[in-house]
Formats: sequence, C-alpha cells, structure tokens
Amino acid sequence: MHAEIDQLQSSIAKLTEDISELTKAVAELDAAMAKATKLRTEEKATNTETISDSQEAQTAVAQALTVLKEFYAKAAEATAFVQAKAEPEIFDKAYKGMGGESGGVVGMLEVIESDFARLESETKASEASAQKEYDNFMTDSKVDKSAKTTDNEHKAAKKQDQEQALTTKNEDLEGTQKELDAALAYFDKLKPSCVDSGVSYEDRVGRRKEEIESLQEALKILNGEDIA
Repeated sequence: MHAEIDQLQSSIAKLTEDISELTKAVAELDAAMAKATKLRTEEKATNTETISDSQEAQTAVAQALTVLKEFYAKAAEATAFVQAKAEPEIFDKAYKGMGGESGGVVGMLEVIESDFARLESETKASEASAQKEYDNFMTDSKVDKSAKTTDNEHKAAKKQDQEQALTTKNEDLEGTQKELDAALAYFDKLKPSCVDSGVSYEDRVGRRKEEIESLQEALKILNGEDIA
C-alpha cells in the first residue's frame, strides 16, 4: 500500500507539472495570436490606404494628362495656323510652337502615373503575401492550441482521478494500520502465555511426554483395559 501511494504521489506531481507547462504554452499561444492579429490589422489598414491613395493619384494624373494633351494639341493647331499666315520677323528661326514643352511635362506626368501604378501593384502583392502568412500562422496556432487544450483537459481529469484514488488509499492504509496495531498489541498480550522462557527445551519435551503418557493411561481406563 505504501508503494502504491508513493506511485500515485509521483504521478500526481508529474501531472501537475505537465498541466502547468501546458497552461503556460496555451497562454503564450493566445498572446502570440493576439499580437499577430493586432499587427496584421494595422498593416492591412496601412496597405489599404496606400492602395487607395495610389489609385486616386493615378486617376488624378490621368485626368491631368488628358487635359494637358488636349491643351497642347489645341496650342499646336493654333501655332500651325499662325505660322501658315506668316512667321514673326523677330525670330531668327522658324517658330516650332510648344511641342518640346508639352513633351517634357506630359512625359514627367506619365512617369509619375507609372510610379503610382507600380506602388499599387507592389502594395497589393505585399498585402496578399502578409495575409497568407498570417492565415497560415493562425491556422497552425489554433491547431496547436486545440491539441494542448485537449491534452491539458485529459491530464487534469487523470490527476483528479488519481487524487481521489490517493485519498482512498490513505484511508485504507490508516484502517489497515489500526488493524495491524491491534493485532500486534494482542500478540504482545498472548506472547507470555505462549512462550515459557524459564523452561529448557529438554524439560518441555519431557513434560509433554509425561502429559501424553497420562492421557494414554486415562484412555485405557476409559476403555476398561488393565493398567497394572
């Protein structure tokens, strides 16, 4: 019974340690998932804003390009019309209109529009990658948490059963010990009458032999035999 109690106590101590570690691990998983969710929410908001801003910028630049191209086209037509009549005498060379200026401004806006388009594309790709990584992390974490929680529940139930068994064993041991103490006390009480420490072995054998002979003679008398 002592061995069984020691085994139960050792098992309960190990289960207590395991439960503590599992509880800590689950708490760490919860904290990690909460932190990842917070960062993902903030990152998603930033990326959404960046994508929206780049789209609006592209729209604005596209509109500006349309206006400028129409303006420079009309200016070129007007210049060509004036040149068709007569070139200004103050110019050493023939007047070419605003073609060079229009090309520089329009080209610059087209580069800006391309930069905003690239920013939108890169931000969308980054957002998709970050979301996928977050989803994978959350899935793995939830599976891990579920396994640890289930294991923790099983160990807690097992610990409860073993604690109940330990209580029963201790009660049984207490009752058995009382019975043993009572038996030992009774044995100590009977021992003086069972063991004659003042008589040698030879004397005890002789006395026993005399008792047997006396019993045999008494038996003969009862049977009517001659004992002379």
